[in-house]
Amino acid sequence: MKEKIILLASALAAIASCQDAGSGKTPATDSAEVKTGTEKSKYVSQPLVSHIYTADPSAHVFNGRIYIYPSHDTATGTPENDNGDHFNMMDYHILSMDSVGGKVTDHGVALHIKDIPWAGRQLWAPDAAFANGTYYLYFPLKDKQDVFRIGVATSKAPEGPFVPEKEPIKGSYSIDPCVFKDDNGSHYIYFGGIWGGQLQRWNNNKYDSAGQLRKADELAILPRVAKLGADMKSFAEPVKEIKIVDAGGNLFKEKDNDKRFFEAAWMHKYKGRYYFSYSTGDTHNINYAIGDSPYGPFTYIGVLLAPVEGWTNHHSIIEKDGKWFLFYHDIELSGKTHLRNVKVAPLIYNEDGTIQTIHSQK
Repeated sequence: MKEKIILLASALAAIASCQDAGSGKTPATDSAEVKTGTEKSKYVSQPLVSHIYTADPSAHVFNGRIYIYPSHDTATGTPENDNGDHFNMMDYHILSMDSVGGKVTDHGVALHIKDIPWAGRQLWAPDAAFANGTYYLYFPLKDKQDVFRIGVATSKAPEGPFVPEKEPIKGSYSIDPCVFKDDNGSHYIYFGGIWGGQLQRWNNNKYDSAGQLRKADELAILPRVAKLGADMKSFAEPVKEIKIVDAGGNLFKEKDNDKRFFEAAWMHKYKGRYYFSYSTGDTHNINYAIGDSPYGPFTYIGVLLAPVEGWTNHHSIIEKDGKWFLFYHDIELSGKTHLRNVKVAPLIYNEDGTIQTIHSQK
């Protein structure tokens, strides 16, 4: 079965490598230091676009077309550190394609930091949703006090441009929003990220600027969830913690950093069950856990995506035409942690509902 996955992914890679040909744009406009790569055969997928750097791809199917809402990496010259100050993104470009392997369209700047009234710095990983005849773009951004909040912007088109609200969502904090629509039409927003994502500063939804990361033998910090209001611009309830537990029902400790939550929450549903997936950060896995409620608890199952080339990883999962796909990023084009590129690979379920681990390199 592993050989079949590699062959299918390789076929997708061969198609994807041609996708930029119709963009009419000059590759690598963000930096003169782009590495085109001499070992492409080791990657099972190729970048969806190469004229800009993209990361953290939140993919959705709207009107039968795949839309990807990524971060837009640029070379800011800021030294790298554990708080991610070198990820100083200024805008969002939305990508779309009719199907995986098809031509990718870059729709240009959908939202710029200069147009957000409450903006401080760092437009990090976004997500999108559709409701009320409107498309909503959710984004983390540091406010003028340098505290991450989650904002929302609206558009009548999935590609934007988006008009931001004047204030962030009341009660929001940290990073990496993921909006999930359940079968009954309810929308939930999942979010959070430790280290530079500041989640360690929030306890019982109250901010403590001196909040510390957990010690090795302490329980790990948990991701967050809230049901969205009907207006899609507010929380309908207080923010709750999400429990990720082992097979025995035990919460993970910080020292379990190959399993505990770090950032990059994503929710999808398969055969009536809720799949919560996330990044482990400093151990570089994308893991997944399964539950019977959008609030959890979620029982840890295993590794969804093995570590990619580069420090970070951030993903999304969609179904299109009866097939499932995982979107993710690595640093094939640049070789630099802060200049990433978005990719896609097939996602394969086993009969028991578990997911076969994806390896992005041969």
